[in-house]
Amino acid sequence: MREHYRHAGLAEEQLADDPYQQFTRWFHEAGEAGVAEPNAMVLSTADARGVPSARTVLLKGYDRRGFVFFTNYGSRKGTDLAANPNAALLFPWITLARQVIVAGRVEKVGRDETAAYFRTRPHGSQLGAWASEQSSPVADREVLEQRYADLAARYPEGEGVPVPPFWGGYRVVPRSVEFWQGRENRLHDRLRYVATADGWQVERLFP
Repeated sequence: MREHYRHAGLAEEQLADDPYQQFTRWFHEAGEAGVAEPNAMVLSTADARGVPSARTVLLKGYDRRGFVFFTNYGSRKGTDLAANPNAALLFPWITLARQVIVAGRVEKVGRDETAAYFRTRPHGSQLGAWASEQSSPVADREVLEQRYADLAARYPEGEGVPVPPFWGGYRVVPRSVEFWQGRENRLHDRLRYVATADGWQVERLFP
């Protein structure tokens, strides 16, 4: 089960001046190539003891400040980040034999930004944020569905749902961003932007 990559390479002179511009290029190309949910990313965290965990989440925005996702603060990732505010993101654009790997510190986004995003979510997703004590054990499916039904009765469609105080956004502020392009004979191109006091430095890594 090995794929022989025969994609065009990635050279230093092709890179944008900073990783955000380069990410935008590749993100748009992933969408144009029909990659399913190109904003899906694997988020890796570690707890206070250094025990890692990973899950797929959705990128909900990015700019020169970093990459943003939203979750329940009491979830596994939320408790990990409270103890160890560092994370890695992996965008696996397999159709294009590409990966983008972001590593950096994590900060909570402001409540105004969280509220603005929460209001764009479908009504059902807003209720779901309230219904789920994410990552906590639950007796059975019926408990979750009953919670949702109770909330739906309290906040019918068209009525504003308040933002849960235990729910919000995180921003991964990159220390490094690696662009990985699969090449023939496993001689892949790996170009990594590294944050320095003077801006971004690019280094090539052995595959």
